[in-house]
Amino acid sequence: MPPKTNPAKLNPLQLRTLTLLQAIAQVPDASKPTPDGDTAITAFPHAHGDHFHLGDATVRGSDATGLENENVWNALARKGLIKCAWPNEIALTPEGVSYDTGIADQILHKGGGH
Repeated sequence: MPPKTNPAKLNPLQLRTLTLLQAIAQVPDASKPTPDGDTAITAFPHAHGDHFHLGDATVRGSDATGLENENVWNALARKGLIKCAWPNEIALTPEGVSYDTGIADQILHKGGGH
């Protein structure tokens, strides 16, 4: 039987936010491992008008509203996908790093960017 899609029952905003946190964790100098095995996000991207860049991808600002939403951080923490201290610290747990959101190709627009 194939793995269940979205087993943590994340809502669309939570899925987008987790997808972006996973992408940020892949950007050089934007994350670092923690002693307990998590991946701390150390830098958030800066917006350029209605979008921002994550590595070789462009992201619409409207897809990133959860990055600055305390309720989204708390929900992802309750589900064990991140650890956080709003608004100062956020880290992906190993479960958060490996969670397949299934939407990266929909919000991380590669090629032909700005």
